[in-house]
Amino acid sequence: MKLDGIRIGISACLLGQNVRYDGGNKLDNILLSTIGPMVEWVPVCPEVELGLDTPREPLSLVESSAGLRMVVTNTGEDLTESMRAFARKRVSRLVREHLSGFVLKKDSPSCGLSEVKVYDGSGLSARTGQGLFAQALVRQFPELPIEDEERLADPAVRQSFMERVLAYHHK
Repeated sequence: MKLDGIRIGISACLLGQNVRYDGGNKLDNILLSTIGPMVEWVPVCPEVELGLDTPREPLSLVESSAGLRMVVTNTGEDLTESMRAFARKRVSRLVREHLSGFVLKKDSPSCGLSEVKVYDGSGLSARTGQGLFAQALVRQFPELPIEDEERLADPAVRQSFMERVLAYHHK
């Protein structure tokens, strides 16, 4: 049953788009079969939309004296400021999409909602980060229901998410 006018943003790789650093995707059949028939998806891939190639070198979040940085893992090229600027612009354009929720890719340095690996100077990591696009999204839409695909695999979390999506849509 299609819910009239319900639009949910989603990390494009979860829809099966080959936008990941390795040229692949993370097609999520659970999302597509449970939530998909009821909503209109609005796909976003911050890394590809920023202009990065597919495939590309992987990215990492690194804590440095300059704060949290997004860097190309193998070369150390710092993409932090370009990703932050892109994320601010892209998220401000999402206002026109009239979203009622968003599903982000867990563990992504751009889309991870929580517990993204952050590396220190010695190469050790802790799951303390949030992706740079996710940060901008949460800042712009503090009340928007946002989850990652891993949590939405749990039927109770998925039901709660959809209830929050409907409430947000009708506010």
